Amino acid sequence: MPSFDIVSEVNKVEIRNAVDQCNKEVTNRFDFKGSDARVEIQEQGEETVLMVFADDNFKLAQVKDVLIGKLTKRGVDARALDPGTVEKSAGDTVKQPLKVRNGIEQELAKKIVRVIKDSKLKVQGSIQGDTVRVSGAKKDLLQDAITLMKRSIEEVPLQFKNFRD
Repeated sequence: MPSFDIVSEVNKVEIRNAVDQCNKEVTNRFDFKGSDARVEIQEQGEETVLMVFADDNFKLAQVKDVLIGKLTKRGVDARALDPGTVEKSAGDTVKQPLKVRNGIEQELAKKIVRVIKDSKLKVQGSIQGDTVRVSGAKKDLLQDAITLMKRSIEEVPLQFKNFRD
């Protein structure tokens, strides 16, 4: 029976490269001279958090814009970042965590399965950990399901892997 998996993954090597490029640009820009603006990668178990530091909210937004531009150029979707709240840090500086989403959360997986069932396509979706497996009788139906997912789910970037006959 043909099937494929719906996953949401990011390339951590590309994230590291984008953060390095962002930090390099921020240190060389004239409007950031003398400021402590930077991005750090913090690994917390399986989770990756990009911590953005800046002197004020305006510079924080500028650093995030540079970071998102570098991530986009390297093929990492900006929807994979889950921004946290802006916090006061030491002195007058501010910081904001950007959690990197990896895997499909349970609520989103249930929404994907519900969209598949409501579409009346003759395919079945099943939640398997942080992926959703879709199986059907024909390849054409699975391709229709992929098209449906691309149109319906816009909160997180989705990839379609392990397409099997």
